[in-house]
Amino acid sequence: MKIFNVEQIRAMDAYTIAHEPIASIDLMERASQAFVRWFCNQYVNTRPIAVFCGKGNNGGDGLAIARILSASGYDVQVFTVEYTLQATDDFHHNLARLGQHLTPRRIHSENDLPRLSQNVVCIDALLGSGLSRPVEGLLSIVIRYLNEISCKVVSVDIASGLYTDQPNDPTDVIVKPRYTVTFQLPKLAFMLPQNAEYAGEWHVVDIGLSAQYIDDTATPYYFTDKSEAEKRIKPRQKFSHKGTYGHAVILAGSYGKMGAAVLSGRACLRSGVGLLTMHVPACGYEITQTAVPEAMTTVDDAVKYISKAPDLGSATAIGIGPGIGQDNATVKALERVLQQAKVPVIIDADGLNILAANRHLLYKLPENTILTPHPKEFQRLVGDSANEYERLDKARAFASKYKAIICLKGANTAIVLPNGEVHFNSTGNPGMATGGTGDVLTGIITSLLAQKYAPADAAIMGVYQHGLAGDRAAASRGQTALIASDVVEHLGW
Repeated sequence: MKIFNVEQIRAMDAYTIAHEPIASIDLMERASQAFVRWFCNQYVNTRPIAVFCGKGNNGGDGLAIARILSASGYDVQVFTVEYTLQATDDFHHNLARLGQHLTPRRIHSENDLPRLSQNVVCIDALLGSGLSRPVEGLLSIVIRYLNEISCKVVSVDIASGLYTDQPNDPTDVIVKPRYTVTFQLPKLAFMLPQNAEYAGEWHVVDIGLSAQYIDDTATPYYFTDKSEAEKRIKPRQKFSHKGTYGHAVILAGSYGKMGAAVLSGRACLRSGVGLLTMHVPACGYEITQTAVPEAMTTVDDAVKYISKAPDLGSATAIGIGPGIGQDNATVKALERVLQQAKVPVIIDADGLNILAANRHLLYKLPENTILTPHPKEFQRLVGDSANEYERLDKARAFASKYKAIICLKGANTAIVLPNGEVHFNSTGNPGMATGGTGDVLTGIITSLLAQKYAPADAAIMGVYQHGLAGDRAAASRGQTALIASDVVEHLGW
């Protein structure tokens, strides 16, 4: 699913109006009906509704939504915020239509704000996706009011005050909705942690915008949902054998951190690899043979850490990093792996910390090496960022410079490709914010690489399946009780 910027969203609307063809007021009606279908599935018609409308097209949506909800048996109040004498044509059309059903109350000042009981559901239709400057004056007063009352708020398309594709100033006044119901495609703003309280739980509704325009319009930003992920899965063949599905080699573990090796190895096996070799320090031999019996194990000369590269001759993919520590000998071992690697590589955890501390190694990364940093590890690689938009720009620049793939972990993990594309993930939950889940991801992606998935597909699919397993685990255990082993046990392809 593509993610468009403000100009592309406007052009998509205009293209649909011109080529369907459809009048803009009728397209607004279609969008409002889609919103109401979602809303009626969420809230029964015994809940009173208060719709707050600006005077642009987002406000026009709000007026249409109020009319349709009222006709569906909801108790609806409508408030128009009189911050300007100007209004769009479609706002005026819907205001006239509303007059047959409801009489809106006008808000001219703070004194006109209503007293609402806490069971009222407020619909935010003040400002839409085209906003390009901070909210001031009467609108800012209304937004602060919506944030202060105890009512649930649902935003139409995007929270009022939130920019679609650029950072807000920390002092900006923005609605904090419980839900956002957005039209046709998700917004870039929804993907970034700094906007979490301004997006709420967001949902996309189809309003029939031009599929031709969407297909033909280029964007660097994508959202990987179930349908997109399933397109990338390779079906297993009837007459295949273990050799068909590759040989992964994972270098992992050190004294006190053998759990990371076990988690990555088990996840690799659960993700379909034909053969797995674990290379571990001597202290981890019995642990690995016992906890991961399906894997072969090679033992390093060093007792407590990895000091050499294993035989990589038969490997079809290499994973390195979980729990390996940063001993000087381990740094040299990583360098030798990079020099010898003739197959795809994924680096995580201490492997990333080694790269950050030994930056000359970045120039030795094989093309399309996958790096899977959490925010702090990424900060060590590229330095501080003023906000998540800048961090995303730095990730794109880093991926391009080193021809690497970055999986920037978090909610909506961003998979950043060397060509500048960014694929945001749709799966996962806060229960996965626990030690070891990153090691699980390393094992999954290593397995997919070994099975000859293209590195970009392995990263996108691996992150998606990792989050999906976490969602299954959370459904079974609850988010608070979730541990990394649960994610492994809930992998399913």
